[in-house]
Amino acid sequence: MPQVEIPPPYRGPTAGEARIDVEGATIGECLKAVGDRYVGFAEQIFDTTGRVHRFVSLFVNGDEIDRNALDTPVADGDEVRILAAIGGG
Repeated sequence: MPQVEIPPPYRGPTAGEARIDVEGATIGECLKAVGDRYVGFAEQIFDTTGRVHRFVSLFVNGDEIDRNALDTPVADGDEVRILAAIGGG
């Protein structure tokens, strides 16, 4: 099954879990599975229209994908990584 890697800024809802095994055939299904399991996680990733926030980057096995390509397929053993862009000023 795929594994979702959660960055430190988003681990509040996951009670600190950094890697979560999920059922899913696409990136979107994997992220939804984490959101279904951990209340508050989905709001960190998705905006109110269901699109990935502009400050969130997604990777599959180290390769960055378009944040709106939630239908990108994943396979057993794939790693979905979330990267949170941190701004400052």
